[in-house]
Amino acid sequence: VGLGAAFRSVQDKLGLDEVFVLGTNCADNSPTPKAAQEFLREGLKVDETKVQGYEFMQDFRVHVKMEKNTPDDYIKKPYFCLPGKVAEGAIAKSCLACFDYTNALADVVVGYMGAPLVGGARMDKSYQTIAVRNTRGERMIDVALQSGRIQFGDIAGGSGAHEKMASATVAADSIVLAMAGGEVKQEGMPVLVGEIMAMALTKIGPKGMNFARYSIDYHILRNYLHVLMEWGEERAQYAIPIYAKNIVKKYLDHDKSFADLKEKIVLRRQSQESIERNTSDINAKMKS
Repeated sequence: VGLGAAFRSVQDKLGLDEVFVLGTNCADNSPTPKAAQEFLREGLKVDETKVQGYEFMQDFRVHVKMEKNTPDDYIKKPYFCLPGKVAEGAIAKSCLACFDYTNALADVVVGYMGAPLVGGARMDKSYQTIAVRNTRGERMIDVALQSGRIQFGDIAGGSGAHEKMASATVAADSIVLAMAGGEVKQEGMPVLVGEIMAMALTKIGPKGMNFARYSIDYHILRNYLHVLMEWGEERAQYAIPIYAKNIVKKYLDHDKSFADLKEKIVLRRQSQESIERNTSDINAKMKS
């Protein structure tokens, strides 16, 4: 159970006769347990020692499941109320250079993204979306069905446009703002304003599979800008898979605001490289 890409890289060395990989949609993991605890404490303002799980859900809120003996055993906080200062430390650098959000090499992938949020709008009582990729995955699902461990709802559907929201989310992302030389807001929105935003976007924004497309596009676009800033255009092209390049190209061709943002980050990187070269030249002359 885990990341298909990580497991497939060592699969041949394990001497296993047959392998079945169950994965989840994966993005933005914390680099260390300490970083995750700090995000819970400073970002979500909860007692990190009593948290059983948390997830960014499709109602534009972070859902946090607490121990049952706590006063509030299930907490929701709008994305927009999170302080911008917590994002950089809460996300592993490797996640910012990863484009495998959908866990492409797993046989079966289970995740909330394309499913309706029901059951009192709780992550632990709602449907999950199942993506079955091959015959091994079909065998896994058949066994789970026959044993009564899962039950199916309707085929996942979607509604609402997702592209403009994905682009706007990238532009407002604190990590992207820092790359572009913009001002990162230290504090999030007031709770009331954040709740109104979350309610409005849940009602009029993308739903179901279109929310999944929004989330996938947002992470691919943000991570594209990250590798562009870190490595430059030439090296970045080698790090980005074709399907991600196709998504990036669509936005560069049809979304001027994203194209402008990309150019701003490229120019900022070039400026930093120029400063580093000049500093290196000065140091070399001083030594000589």
